[in-house]
Amino acid sequence: MSAFDPKGTFTPSSSPEVVDTIMWRETGGDGVKRRDFIKAIAGSVAAWPLTAHAQQSERVRRIGVLITAFEDDPQAQRQLAAFHQGLQDLGWMEGRNVRFDERFPAGDQGRLQTFAAELMALKPDVLLASGPTAVIAFQSVTRTTPIVFTQVNDPVGAGIVATLARPGSNITGFTPSEFSIGGKMLEVLRGLVPSTVRVGVLLDPGLTDQTGMWGAIERAASSADVQAQQMSVPDGSAIERALASFASGANGGIIVLANRTTIANRKLIIKLAAEHHLPAIYSYRFFASDGGLASYGVDLVGLYRRAASYVDRILKGESAADLPVQQPTQYDLVINLKTAKALGIAVPPTLLARADEVIE
Repeated sequence: MSAFDPKGTFTPSSSPEVVDTIMWRETGGDGVKRRDFIKAIAGSVAAWPLTAHAQQSERVRRIGVLITAFEDDPQAQRQLAAFHQGLQDLGWMEGRNVRFDERFPAGDQGRLQTFAAELMALKPDVLLASGPTAVIAFQSVTRTTPIVFTQVNDPVGAGIVATLARPGSNITGFTPSEFSIGGKMLEVLRGLVPSTVRVGVLLDPGLTDQTGMWGAIERAASSADVQAQQMSVPDGSAIERALASFASGANGGIIVLANRTTIANRKLIIKLAAEHHLPAIYSYRFFASDGGLASYGVDLVGLYRRAASYVDRILKGESAADLPVQQPTQYDLVINLKTAKALGIAVPPTLLARADEVIE
């Protein structure tokens, strides 16, 4: 085969004899020039594989994301954007060295399982799971692919990890609260409306973290001579019935614990609380920004940004089993003054001074 293409460009050949003959002819038989030419060509040929390797060295890694919310939910998009930004800050650029495969099953358990299987079929390097049901769905399809979770309040009680310090499996992540926060939520609610003697708690009794927080609320209520009532709300119609029934009594308020049902139906809950003149406190800021009276909980957007740091470490070779589950170090109190005025509530100055954010 000729060592030159039709345009006359030199092309390396696998035959040393051919290269040697071409070099000799091109240099006119001058031995010194011939040796220099050999060195120059040998150097550039040796560099070609290195250049090609540098251009192809960044393998695109795949991250599967399962968010238990509707895709058009603004809060879900804010959280996801924070996760993307956190990875970008660590050098992971979408389209260059990372690809995101995302699914939003909202509260549909059937779609949750289907989407978990779909994401695993794409052979991800790591998975991000929002909430305990997303983690459980991933557990049903893999026991080896690393999973980083957010919004799982009781990963040990739910059997997701062995201990917080040593998860011991392919799963680790970030928990947004612990049980005692339930008592703190009741304290804030009574600080807003001291006349509250009845409290209804919207929760999912199938989640260990919710039953744990219910226990804390019950104990705090007993100490404050407040009657606590558990309200299981599996769907929107159950929410309407529960709040209508609870509102028939006097001096009541509600505590809304975050789960896939209360998050998906938060606008309905906020609307019904306003209609029934029920003061309410919620788990996360976005409830208050959507019109809820107050919230007490962790900054979820920041939580997703922190989750990016664990995904980064796993992609760089660390094991999920060796990364401790992270607990929050700060809870934010947010008060919506507009809603307070609509309910006829005069927020005490001492509580306003404690607030991390006041929405006017």
